[in-house]
Amino acid sequence: MADKLNVTKRELRPRSVRANLRKEGKVLGVVYGYKVESTPVAFEEMALRKILREHGDNALIELNIDGKKVNTLVHGTEVDPFTNEYKHVEFMAVKMDEATEVEADVTLVGDAKGVKEGGFLAQSLYKVTVSATPANIPERIELDVSELGIGDSITVADIPENKDYEIVSDGELQIASVNEPVSLEELEADTDTTTEGETEATEESADETSEASEEKSEDKE
Repeated sequence: MADKLNVTKRELRPRSVRANLRKEGKVLGVVYGYKVESTPVAFEEMALRKILREHGDNALIELNIDGKKVNTLVHGTEVDPFTNEYKHVEFMAVKMDEATEVEADVTLVGDAKGVKEGGFLAQSLYKVTVSATPANIPERIELDVSELGIGDSITVADIPENKDYEIVSDGELQIASVNEPVSLEELEADTDTTTEGETEATEESADETSEASEEKSEDKE
């Protein structure tokens, strides 16, 4: 079921119109895609944030554009890096019986037995690409890691099949693994090796700089 969001058409010119909308707390956006001409819109930021917070970035959103209802997905956002407020949002109109490819979050669930044995769980892949009709796009994909022991890993191919969507990402991509515990001695040894390497590199660089300076001095003479 789609979440509903009211939006209003807006003018592109003059710039003062956009500035006034932003002052009113509105976010600027555009709607385009299936049976929809590119349409500039404005809407309440908190209304969109509530939808995405509750249903994830792939939420199916029914836009009410001045009385016209359009099923959409958020296709792109521009966010202010300082305030984290939306500056611009792209909505893509979708055909409800046509599959589309999107990225879905991968969430690990369960307590890996390898962690109980002293290892540590490391996740290396946080999103996978799935193909699904708009109404069946998963909010997230949960992957049980309870049976992972030390040295074990889990890949995209290990994600259980689901009738609502198809995994498109390469099955060989590793999602998570349980690694052996690292002792304090090993950490200190790695640190010492890194420090020695950096020191040698610095000394070599200094020697090369010194030699280059001497050569330049000889050339001048």
